[in-house]
Amino acid sequence: MVDIKSFDKKIKPDLAKEVQNWQEWLLSERRLSINTASNYFLDLKEFFFFLTDYLGKEITFKDLQKLSVTDFRSFLVAQSQKGIGRSSISRHLSTLRNFFKYLRRKKIVENTAISAVRSARQNKILPKPIQSEDTFRLLSAALKMQKQRWQGLRDVALLTMLYGCGLRISEALNLTVGDFQSSDDVIKIKGKGNKERFVPVLPLVKKTVADYLKERGSVSSKDFLFIGARGDKLTARVVQRQMEKLRVELGLPASATPHALRHSFATDMLCAGTDLRSVQELLGHSSLSATQRYTEIDTVQLTKVYQQAHPRAKLKK
Repeated sequence: MVDIKSFDKKIKPDLAKEVQNWQEWLLSERRLSINTASNYFLDLKEFFFFLTDYLGKEITFKDLQKLSVTDFRSFLVAQSQKGIGRSSISRHLSTLRNFFKYLRRKKIVENTAISAVRSARQNKILPKPIQSEDTFRLLSAALKMQKQRWQGLRDVALLTMLYGCGLRISEALNLTVGDFQSSDDVIKIKGKGNKERFVPVLPLVKKTVADYLKERGSVSSKDFLFIGARGDKLTARVVQRQMEKLRVELGLPASATPHALRHSFATDMLCAGTDLRSVQELLGHSSLSATQRYTEIDTVQLTKVYQQAHPRAKLKK
């Protein structure tokens, strides 16, 4: 949670208290994760620190009421001059809009200038899936990369689940043995914002998990499904480091990360003819636009194939 003392001589105590209320609202009403709410707070903190220097005084509600489009843009320009990227600047602007909307709902501050500010247009960054043949090479090599057989089987099971179910790595690592054993055909996943969805489990995924659990030994249904060498819950960083070793071993690009297996799942599903809405549900995307990015990957790949294969495509214009 926000530390009001960190705003000492930057903003008035009543405003600092309202920032704290806003963060609590993000967690309870918007159901954002602690990490996301903390990032929102840090963005807002940067804004207030900028305003303190910009206006030369402690910030009050009245100051927020008077801010113009130029004032908001000055903050974004200052962020850009620090070398902050477009996506981060857009996130800062989104945070400000969220906070001022919250103040308006509570009838504390009404400032329409923030809605007139537009962020710089971002270059589209498409997800980078791992090619199917490279995915199978990864799964084959994962078993041999660990000295302990049970850890190798664990890595195979985890990577197979990321690719076969399209999970985020945090979603897979939060699963318990009981979650996986509760149904033969589906698992219930708790995603971002604690939103729940059901994901089908392929026979191959079930087999790799069963092989891993058999080698791991006796387990309780309350135990985490994927554990580390000391028996604690496996961390994302451990998985990422292991993926880095596999990447080097197989000569794969830096984009071959655990999360890229989720991209591979989505891309392969769409290429196989699965409708967009179904893929959206499987991935747990709140908006269809997030899922539509994968259709652009398919289009890019088709264009490359066309340009390489079609004789007319090679003619000079």
